[in-house]
Amino acid sequence: MKAKVHVTLKNGVLDPQGKAVGHALESLGFQGVGDVRVGKYIEIELAETDPAKAKAAVTDMGKQLLANTVIENFTVEIV
Repeated sequence: MKAKVHVTLKNGVLDPQGKAVGHALESLGFQGVGDVRVGKYIEIELAETDPAKAKAAVTDMGKQLLANTVIENFTVEIV
C-alpha cells in the first residue's frame, strides 16, 4: 500500500520560494501567472494492508515529522 502526502504552507504564511518561482516564470515570458505557492510531495510505501490503519499511521507521521503543523497543512491519500 502506498501513501501520498502533500504538504503546503498555510494561508497567510509568506512563501519566498513561491515568490522566486513566480518571478522566474515571468522573466521566462510566461504571462498571467498569479500567486505561486511551493510545497512538498512525499510518497511512503507501507506494509499495512488496512487502509484506515495506514491513513492513521501516516497522519501521525505528518503531525510528528513530515509537516510543521504550525505553518503547514498536509493531506494524506492512501492508494
